[in-house]
Amino acid sequence: MTNSSSGSKMSMRVDKAVHRGQALQFTVDDQAVAAFAGESVAAALFAAGQRELRESPRDSSPRGMFCMMGSCQECLVWVGLRQVPACQIPVTEGLAVQTLTFRRQHLD
Repeated sequence: MTNSSSGSKMSMRVDKAVHRGQALQFTVDDQAVAAFAGESVAAALFAAGQRELRESPRDSSPRGMFCMMGSCQECLVWVGLRQVPACQIPVTEGLAVQTLTFRRQHLD
């Protein structure tokens, strides 16, 4: 891709254009996850390589992030005593998150 006004090659990478928040850690299923302030739990997990957050109640197939705006409910997780879409919860230092599968296996 070229920049039409100068003819120079334009980078498609966003790493230099993105201003990240402060680096922090939170936990998911008792495992530390690195993240940046301002990210949603879903975005931080996706960046960390975790794609599966729960199982389908119908056929136990893996479920994860889908719409990333809270409509689909595919990324449900437990935060404290509430079940919430991971895409709607901002990460904070020390936040403790549990996937539905983990919570069912360890607390039921």
